[in-house]
Amino acid sequence: MVPDHWFDINGVWTGSATLLPDGQIIILYTGDTNATVQVQNLAYPANLSDPLLLDLVKYEGNPVLVPPSGIGSKDFRDPTTAWVGDDGKWRVAIGSKVNTTGITLVYETTNFTSYELLDGVLHAVPGTGMWECVDFYPVSTNDTNGLDTSVNGAGVKHVLKTSLDDEKKDFYALGTYNSSANTWTPDDPVLDVGIGLRVDYGKYYASKTFYDQNKSRRILWGWIGETDSETDDLLKGWASVQTIPRTVVFDKKTGSNILQWPVEEVEKLRLNSTEFDGVELEPGSVVPLNISSATQLDITATFEVDKEALEGTLEADIGYNCSTAGAFVRGTLGPFGLLVIADDSLSEFTPVYFYISKDTDGGYSTFFCADEIKSSLASEINKKVYGGTVPVLDGENLSARLLVDHSIVESFAQGGRTVVTSRIYPTKAIYGAARVFLFNNATGVNVTASVKIWELDSAYIQPFPFDQI
Repeated sequence: MVPDHWFDINGVWTGSATLLPDGQIIILYTGDTNATVQVQNLAYPANLSDPLLLDLVKYEGNPVLVPPSGIGSKDFRDPTTAWVGDDGKWRVAIGSKVNTTGITLVYETTNFTSYELLDGVLHAVPGTGMWECVDFYPVSTNDTNGLDTSVNGAGVKHVLKTSLDDEKKDFYALGTYNSSANTWTPDDPVLDVGIGLRVDYGKYYASKTFYDQNKSRRILWGWIGETDSETDDLLKGWASVQTIPRTVVFDKKTGSNILQWPVEEVEKLRLNSTEFDGVELEPGSVVPLNISSATQLDITATFEVDKEALEGTLEADIGYNCSTAGAFVRGTLGPFGLLVIADDSLSEFTPVYFYISKDTDGGYSTFFCADEIKSSLASEINKKVYGGTVPVLDGENLSARLLVDHSIVESFAQGGRTVVTSRIYPTKAIYGAARVFLFNNATGVNVTASVKIWELDSAYIQPFPFDQI
């Protein structure tokens, strides 16, 4: 869709599609009007028999929703996929704010052209600012299948996710949805939306899920923005990409987070693989992994920390934080992991690593981080260290999966409990010059690593047979 009506002339913004039981599809999206007011508009496919839905028709009665009383004209956007409430009516959530409190409004409808604003708000968190790109969906606490957006009841938790406009970060929380009261309550108020868990701790924003009814799974997409200059973006002719699609399920082992994992279709791109078993990493070591090509990779790795040294350490790096440290700050129990998109001389490399801190009471905190500081020799690039804590249960080795694609690294720890996406701009570690290394920059512990690396084929985007439509 393009901005071509008064109700969206200043922008066709984020929206969502809803598949109705009769096969109809409706699309609600935010338009920025000729008066710079954010409104919600309705569109629908011109031809449902078109498998690509290339032509969309905008409802002649748009807008179908305008900012309600008490909501700013620029603080009302990004409608969710609709779901059915316990009264049988459709409901749609929209992000907003009141002063500095982020909120989610819920509207009810039977026909998607007229709406009633439900009393109160679905949820609100003071101090989090404007909520945009809100996502609201169920996850099963019993099964590994995804759920249709309207499912609720026993064995179900609801994920409330928002993109914080002030911080440009995606947060989520697990909780309980009371359809009758139009409220969602977080399981843990300390981990409430906007102050607790991140969807992705890296360069990642404006994510959105949908339910894949053909494979009974919930799929997550996210936006990887640029960190170079606008001048560079103009020179290359494009800016920003979407992540590899991920499945989302409830983590039944921890009970406190979701698990994100690359969709199974990625594995169809795997070519030859190479395994490196039981590689011993002494403190300060860097070990090259000899593979023929290192720019398109699917890597799985496990790391076993010397148990005696781990238990013998009384205290280590209390207060550690990925963003203020990095792979060069050596501690007793970390960092250790992989160097990807690296050149032979290590003038460029991107470390993805674990770091363990230990409290005086014997408790551990494990961090999963990605350090972009040495990822490129180019100037005018905003290079950061990203990451967060990752739950590690008793008896689990540390594990990671990395998808490497030239200038994007998507990293998944402990089966997807914590995810970090990196957007990098290598100048030396490109094409045949790219390498992979293992490293251990800890000062007081040996680490044993086992790694399997698949080289990945480029995706073949099969042309659609338009002549058969």
